[in-house]
Amino acid sequence: MKRHTLTFASSALLCASLAVGLAAGQKPSKGDPAKGKELFEQCAVCHNVDTDETKMGPSLKGLFKRKTLKNGKPVNDANVLAQINNGGNGMPAYSDMLSAQDKSDVLAYLHTL
Repeated sequence: MKRHTLTFASSALLCASLAVGLAAGQKPSKGDPAKGKELFEQCAVCHNVDTDETKMGPSLKGLFKRKTLKNGKPVNDANVLAQINNGGNGMPAYSDMLSAQDKSDVLAYLHTL
């Protein structure tokens, strides 16, 4: 009986650990560029996407075709997301203003530029 209880408890603990790990590591679904474009309208006040002209913030035209961001960091999802989350140089931080899915959608849109 002890062995059966121990096996059952171990199995339950393993399943619970896996479930928690999967839930914690769950990423938002792949971004939707169309939704990202809609969300980007608030960003378009400061950022161009059709020209290379700087508004209040840098142009984002061809962003993911560049080697580096204005801060010198390589252009990749992690660094662009960090800029969105943390802001800086007059840009507000959007870490608490946008959901993880919203940010994925915006990133997907930025990849289309």
